[in-house]
Amino acid sequence: MLRLLVDSGSSIKQEEVEHYNIELVPLKILLGEVEYSDGIDLPMDEFYRQLIENKVFPKTSLPNLGDLEERVKSYTEAGDDVIILTISSEISGSYNAIKLIFEGNDKVKVIDSRMAVGGMRLIVDEINKYRDHTLDEIEDRVKKIIPRIKIMAIPETLEYLFRGGRLSRKDWILGSILKIKPIICFIEGKVKVITKKIGLKMGMLFMANALKEYECDENYEIIASYTYDRSNLDKLIEMTDEKYRKQIRVYDNLDPAIACHWGPNAFGYVFVGK
Repeated sequence: MLRLLVDSGSSIKQEEVEHYNIELVPLKILLGEVEYSDGIDLPMDEFYRQLIENKVFPKTSLPNLGDLEERVKSYTEAGDDVIILTISSEISGSYNAIKLIFEGNDKVKVIDSRMAVGGMRLIVDEINKYRDHTLDEIEDRVKKIIPRIKIMAIPETLEYLFRGGRLSRKDWILGSILKIKPIICFIEGKVKVITKKIGLKMGMLFMANALKEYECDENYEIIASYTYDRSNLDKLIEMTDEKYRKQIRVYDNLDPAIACHWGPNAFGYVFVGK
């Protein structure tokens, strides 16, 4: 039997684990003096109350590695194979820490998704297609699809990218004054700005057209992501070609571990290019 463990940077919710046939490995989130398990015991309304009203910026840290080691040990001793899919090693230390724990254990495969949120969901879907294959064969499939996955998003405000250390002070000040909206994307495992547009509407138009430009593969679903409020996402969907709207299967209100960097009212698409 194959056990698939996925860290909470995937934004897969507790109520979705049965659908995806996975178990979650929650990252830790520190809000002020209180530590939470991402997606487990931090209600979304409390997270946004702290983020927006109290201006408390969360700190994220590694999952409970001791608990993870014990859980995986119980599975392998029962004869199961285990895949652990982590958020990109470029933005979290989870992959390197977990990889070190299971080094040399041929029944455990730790895979760096080079992604987050919906990109990890698409990788999980790919793994589930090949559950009866060997761990090495599954890893090879994952490595082939990762370069094709596109995560594109627009933050409504630059404040949270700046506070999270993903935007320079100069770009933050300039962008805020000129109403510039950066289009952010995962490239080689890192969050990067691929272009900038003046105003929200121009940013939406760019993203709606990106599905055609990057040749969105109709054989995979499109994941529509947002934070806090879906209004901006709904406007983007209205601007999107009908044939792509039909591919949208998931509307993902992002978990706190990622939402704290995007900020409230951010939105975007995750899809597979050809």
